[in-house]
Amino acid sequence: MNKEKRWPFKIYPIQFIALGFGGIILFGSVLLTLPMFTNSGEGTPFIDALFTATSATCVTGLTTLTTSEHWNMGGQLIILGLIEVGGLGFMMMPFIFFAVMKRKVGLVTRIIISESLNLDGLSGVIKLMYYILRFAIGFQLLGAILLAVDFIPTYGIGKGIWYAIFHSISAFCNAGFDLFGDSLVGFQGNAYVLLVISGLIIAGGLGFIVWQDLMAFRKTKKLSLHSKLALTVSISLLVFGTIVFYVSESGGRFIVNDTSPINRFANMLFMSVTARTAGYFSVDYGNVSQAGILFTIVLMFIGGTSGSTAGGLKTTTFGVLLIQTISMLKGRVHAEAFHRTIRPSVVSRALTLFFITLTLCIAVTMVMSVTEVLPRFRGIEYLLFETFSAFGTVGLTMGLTPSLSLMGKLLIIALMYIGRVGILTVGFSLTMRLMKKANGGHYKLPEESVIIG
Repeated sequence: MNKEKRWPFKIYPIQFIALGFGGIILFGSVLLTLPMFTNSGEGTPFIDALFTATSATCVTGLTTLTTSEHWNMGGQLIILGLIEVGGLGFMMMPFIFFAVMKRKVGLVTRIIISESLNLDGLSGVIKLMYYILRFAIGFQLLGAILLAVDFIPTYGIGKGIWYAIFHSISAFCNAGFDLFGDSLVGFQGNAYVLLVISGLIIAGGLGFIVWQDLMAFRKTKKLSLHSKLALTVSISLLVFGTIVFYVSESGGRFIVNDTSPINRFANMLFMSVTARTAGYFSVDYGNVSQAGILFTIVLMFIGGTSGSTAGGLKTTTFGVLLIQTISMLKGRVHAEAFHRTIRPSVVSRALTLFFITLTLCIAVTMVMSVTEVLPRFRGIEYLLFETFSAFGTVGLTMGLTPSLSLMGKLLIIALMYIGRVGILTVGFSLTMRLMKKANGGHYKLPEESVIIG
């Protein structure tokens, strides 16, 4: 029996996920408009509150308002709550409720959780949710302790602890929100903080399923194809990205105000890590070379791993496309890797994702080239950087975000939402009933070849 036949409501699980994220964003937006959550005591315009709530829930980090200057402690707590919910998935809230009340998780909830985690079935769903909760809390707590070691001596006990907690959660969830005002530019010469934040970003962006496989490897002595592919692509991009930035930025001499080779290397490594959906930055991207900007856009588009706190096309999707290309060049019919054959349906889904997402980002960039005013000496890369950053839920910017027009803000909000929820989830949620009618005939049209290449 498939999931659709067991679903008792008029909306499908995939539609519930899209609506759930939308509901959380709307609720957070209403709260952030209240004067009681701002430092000035004045209400926040709804469009800016909506932008902030979307950015937090979709763990992006793009902001039209400076978090530390505009929002008071209450507003920052709301943003942090939205980051946590968005990073771990909104279905974590009802799961925690069932766990605290010691109630059995029903079939409907299991179906929605399975859809939200992109799992093939319902087996092991509850066990995985318990693992995600324990892993996330443990890693965020460890990150907060490590950051507190540096922050408490600098900012005092109260502020240091709050800064450590906020940035640990924000980094693990790949959100990129900061309380310093200039992200981590002030920590260019602090390799310790950059490495701790990098570790949190990697942990959150690698994927909970991958971590579960790694933790069980001692007993099972094997990894799933998903984990092997995710680890291979992630490590390769991390190493290759660091080398590219080190070369393109001449070892960081022109963008890092520190003569220490270790600190310069830490910044180049951080650029490679954070471009894959984190959003923190330790350098001014206005001074980064054109080659560095272009490569950052590529990394932002690829993003993190499926089933993680990250967004973007996903490393596994990119890996499947790369494997398919290599297999075809070898003259093989199917995509093969790690002594396994990847299902044709997975390859088809990857190709569809790549085409739709790339087309969407280019289309939004074209519209924004009309609606937005480019600064002098800036070209189309200024808009491409913002667009791919929003879709990849990265949060990096070359300075365009605060000056976005109303249309620009709405477009970026839509991209952040699609990037976090998933383009196929949003698309299927809008066309589910049409798809069901179209598939009701159970027939196949005649085949015919087309010349390509």
